[in-house]
Amino acid sequence: MMGARERGLLTLSDLTGQDLERLASRSRELFHDESAHDRPLRDKVVGVLFTKTSTRTRTAFSAGTVKLGGFPLLYGPGDLQTATGETLQDTGRVFGSMLDGLVARTAGPLRELREISRAGDLPVINAMATEEHPTQGICDLATMLMEFGALDGLTVLYVGEGNNTASALAHGLSRLPHCDVTFATPPGYGLDQQILDDAAKQAAAVGGSVRQVHDLDELPHQVHVVYTTRWQTTGTVKPDPDWRRVFQPFHVDERLMDRWPDAKFMHDLPAHRGEEVSAAVLEGPRSIAWKQARMKLTSAMAVLEEVIAGTARS
Repeated sequence: MMGARERGLLTLSDLTGQDLERLASRSRELFHDESAHDRPLRDKVVGVLFTKTSTRTRTAFSAGTVKLGGFPLLYGPGDLQTATGETLQDTGRVFGSMLDGLVARTAGPLRELREISRAGDLPVINAMATEEHPTQGICDLATMLMEFGALDGLTVLYVGEGNNTASALAHGLSRLPHCDVTFATPPGYGLDQQILDDAAKQAAAVGGSVRQVHDLDELPHQVHVVYTTRWQTTGTVKPDPDWRRVFQPFHVDERLMDRWPDAKFMHDLPAHRGEEVSAAVLEGPRSIAWKQARMKLTSAMAVLEEVIAGTARS
């Protein structure tokens, strides 16, 4: 149906705090028991479109669709007629007539996924766009819920580039009560100012805070989670040939972690040991990055269940 509104999970800014807590809780429930469902995607076909590299997200949504009883139809970067000039609107109209939902990673602008959804009147799950990686955000919140037992009142320090994972964290944590989030980013590589402003306003409304610093001397005194991502984010190119020198102070090692002896370490992976994080931290006793990686599957299942099967639980 041309002119329909977009549907699905496109950005965490569309969700409420209750939505996020529900998805995180359901992800945790499925983590403990992947069979805790009645195959809500049976007889449904889910398109899984990945035009950029992916290990965890593509595997999670493909396997998650199967585990929920559906059939994943996989598309690679050269498989669609968009590669020969077909418009996104025409592609979306066809998808909408044949698929029950679409999971897409393009590393292109979010507006492209919105166009596909509107043109096909189709639920679309943003598995990463330039602006945001919302399904990673759901996974991250579910991992924190698993680790701390509750999401309210957390203090999170993100160290590194203000990329699409950082944007998802800003949108997600700012909607949860009393969460304080600091983004420590290299100068010139911070979050989009509009995203920061929106997140800070949202956080203030629920008793929390969101801020960005470029100096490691301005970090918070209390931290529950130290989070980083790889410096070379999928789909991005850094124009400054000397960018590694700018990023080097934002390396997460044992010395940095020792500032908060009880803090846990998170990483969305893949990791480049020796760049954004030391091997000792990534593999150390305070790292929950591998639990976080496993949570990709069950958080994908929770999203598929709610967005495509329409089985939201209160």
